[in-house]
Amino acid sequence: MIIAPSLLAANFGRFAGETARVEKAGAKWLHLDIMDGHFVPNISFGPEVVRVLRPLTKMFLDVHLMCSRPEILLEPFAKAGADQMIVHVELGDRVTPLLWKIKSLGKKVGLAINPPTAMSHVEPYLAQIDVLLIMTVNPGFGGQPFITETLPKIQQAAAWRRERNLKCRIEADGGINFQTAADCARSGADTLVSGTGLFGRRNFKAALKKMQKIVDLEGRRAPSRFS
Repeated sequence: MIIAPSLLAANFGRFAGETARVEKAGAKWLHLDIMDGHFVPNISFGPEVVRVLRPLTKMFLDVHLMCSRPEILLEPFAKAGADQMIVHVELGDRVTPLLWKIKSLGKKVGLAINPPTAMSHVEPYLAQIDVLLIMTVNPGFGGQPFITETLPKIQQAAAWRRERNLKCRIEADGGINFQTAADCARSGADTLVSGTGLFGRRNFKAALKKMQKIVDLEGRRAPSRFS
């Protein structure tokens, strides 16, 4: 079970210090939400932030491209030091070439799906990806409440993974706090992105440790990946 703190909820004035704090707290992954002001209404940051942070941390940099034209960003993020890049299934017929491009750059490959989009859209790609990211809020802004109706999507993804012996991780992103992290882990998610649910706590390290303990317990109650 992996918890990936989201840099979007960190103090934008001190990214280096926040990254060090997250790693010191014990996180193995750092999630970076890249927003272009078009695919989603907000704008966050770009490859330069990854380039600056890369030499400062050994954490796995999980880059989520909420962008209308991710094709122009793949090489810059790869060169900057991203470990994994995630594009959206809502991009339609551009998905396959985007996935192949990410693979050709030697990076882990992810596919994201928004709450209103049917799971049938991601099904054809499951054998080609390293992670399926299920948005549990409508993307674009941090701090939104969890959409409970997305839990069946996680359950469906977990069932497909079991039935087909797939290796991809199932990542949940949006509104993840102690309670919703437990719900997602119980449903079959093994990777949880948490922004304000962690950064909003007075003691980040204690909050991360508590959330990790919760998801480890609930993850053991979820159906086995390969049963």
